[in-house]
Amino acid sequence: MSRLEVVTFGEAMAMFVADEPVPLERADRYTRAVAGAELNVAVGLARLGHRVGWVSRLGDDPLGRYLLDSVRRAGVDAARVVVDRRHPTGFQLKGRVEGGDPEVVYFRRGSAASHLQVSATDDAYLGQARHLHLTGIPPALSASCRRFSYHAVEQARAAGMTVSFDPNLRPSLWPDPREMRRVVNDLAGRCDWVLPGVAEGRALTGSADPRRIARFYLDRGVGLVAVKLGARGSQVFTGDHDHIQPGFPVRVVDTVGAGDGYAVGLISGMLDGLAPAARVERANAIGAMAVTSRGDQDGLPTRQALDAFLARHRESPTAPAEEARLAAEAG
Repeated sequence: MSRLEVVTFGEAMAMFVADEPVPLERADRYTRAVAGAELNVAVGLARLGHRVGWVSRLGDDPLGRYLLDSVRRAGVDAARVVVDRRHPTGFQLKGRVEGGDPEVVYFRRGSAASHLQVSATDDAYLGQARHLHLTGIPPALSASCRRFSYHAVEQARAAGMTVSFDPNLRPSLWPDPREMRRVVNDLAGRCDWVLPGVAEGRALTGSADPRRIARFYLDRGVGLVAVKLGARGSQVFTGDHDHIQPGFPVRVVDTVGAGDGYAVGLISGMLDGLAPAARVERANAIGAMAVTSRGDQDGLPTRQALDAFLARHRESPTAPAEEARLAAEAG
């Protein structure tokens, strides 16, 4: 693979999705898939033709081999995925929903990915890229993952890379909310872009007002804050400008992965040299497409599918109205 454009890191898990919309304890049949916020972003960027690498650890077990094969088949560089012979691959159970937020239960304590370690080899791998993307999940997994997160940001900034940060809050992984806010906000303040949702912004800053959320991070040196507003789109703030980009009405099937799709669009738009407003439009579009499928990665588009989606919404005024009707019917 030629020089990477983006590198990300984190935990991937095998995901078992219930085949029927019943509580997980009553589900008898599951379909296996891939889960992991950072890997979702890597796969989304690869589908758009970008050169992207993913750093992680997987257990030397059937689930780890399944995930590693999936990563490679997706076109993501896995040169720095370590096979760990001492610790297992994590997995999760996910409920099936007909629209909205599914139930998710994790089995990840002591996983191979939680033993991610700082290494000179990873430093060299990281430094070849243009952009680093990270989330607030790895620093919650273990002390070594937290050190890796801080170190990766330091290395990226020293190499002149841009850095994006999605809080991706997982409160159950943290010992208490105060520790979560302290670490996540400290890491966010070291990055170029911060991408919180409104609920995350409220948990981290105490305000649900997009302007106040943005000001919290801009005052800490962040260059761009994109506040995700769900179906209403997003509002992007820089030091001297803000821009509201409406969302795309779609039929919502499963909300998991919307934020990862948004990050894919924003990063891809930057790599392609799009104007700021066009980057946000792409981010909203991929975030919307992500929620139209059941799998965390199934809705992430190829470039051809993305272009068709945008063309349909730009050129046909009836298409958004029809999709809005379908979304309403989905409840």
